Amino acid sequence: MDFSRSLRLQTLELPLRFQTPIDHLHQNPTFSVPGGARGRIVSALRRPPIEGLSEELNSIARQNLDFARTRRQVRSAFVEVQEQLDHVLFKFPTGIRTEEWYERNSRGVEIFCKSWMPKQGVRIKGVMCFCHGYGDTCVFFFEGIARRIAAAGYAVYAMDYPGFGLSEGLHGYVPSFDQLADDVIEQYTKIKERPELKGLPRFILGQSMGGAVTLKVHLKEPYAWDGVVLVAPMCKIAEDVTPPAAALKILTLMSKVMPKAKLVPQKDLAELAFRDLRKREMAVYNVICYNDNVRLKTAVELLQATKDIEMQLEKVSAPLLVLHGAADRVTDPRVSQFLYEKASSKDKTLKLYPEGYHSILEGEPDDRILTVLDDIVTWLDSRVPLHSFSL
Repeated sequence: MDFSRSLRLQTLELPLRFQTPIDHLHQNPTFSVPGGARGRIVSALRRPPIEGLSEELNSIARQNLDFARTRRQVRSAFVEVQEQLDHVLFKFPTGIRTEEWYERNSRGVEIFCKSWMPKQGVRIKGVMCFCHGYGDTCVFFFEGIARRIAAAGYAVYAMDYPGFGLSEGLHGYVPSFDQLADDVIEQYTKIKERPELKGLPRFILGQSMGGAVTLKVHLKEPYAWDGVVLVAPMCKIAEDVTPPAAALKILTLMSKVMPKAKLVPQKDLAELAFRDLRKREMAVYNVICYNDNVRLKTAVELLQATKDIEMQLEKVSAPLLVLHGAADRVTDPRVSQFLYEKASSKDKTLKLYPEGYHSILEGEPDDRILTVLDDIVTWLDSRVPLHSFSL
């Protein structure tokens, strides 16, 4: 999911006053910031019960997910439930080898990682590393995406960013987007150096906010990847959802005073992201996603990151595949067109899917999801030298 629709002008007035429907929020005492601006600290109510689940499982899902230990417990309780969902992504191909592990990075943060490998005896064509979207994790819908790409002959690797999914860190908190990108570079550099992956083409896939992460990673290390795949990327905030300069200045000031405060209203974006109604109902089973109000510092960092990326799009030089739903109202497909036109890549492809919403890999009819996956695999296959295959 993305946060950009949370930044519509009606969520902020000057003098600063954070407004969210009262029936969705607890309201706490007002606070003041320098200059006399006033607002209310708001925190979302716990998520409503999931229909059809036992009271015990609903109780588990409603726990405070601020810290990784609880998120890991909740995920463990829901693994079997999630895999039984009637979704094309949970109809797994057989024989895919998976591995999960935790390791501490150079900053001492415990990072969750997972791999999906082709079944035994199938030659590996290349390596695909994944960057997930805002609030998300690599262990829900991406499980099915990864397994299908692995079934096509690719070694797929993913990580949860610090503060998201099963990795350590305060839930939903991004103190520095540059640091987040560096964490991704560090983790995937170690993975790419594994002996069994030596000499294989290396690709990186970013979805939604993960598209911004992927672009930032590529801009920091322009020659580290043999191809970049972006799905509904957040690489430029549309003008109609960007706060005015005065509001942004106050937002930035407040993020220095109370960076972890959940003050930027976050709408439930499932209606905008999932075109298929039945699949939209399944989004609630992503029980460790961050769906609370956006933390102040996180909002500022994401806004600044997209601004920085927008100014450097001409430096995007890797082979590039951009995929976007033509009816996406979360991240504007015109921004993907803008990226495609600005990128200096000599090998670049843009695909827009008619009527497609934001989550074209998760929330579309089955045939569309499979088409998008086939388009990704076909693009990868066409850029893999035959001699590069390894067991």
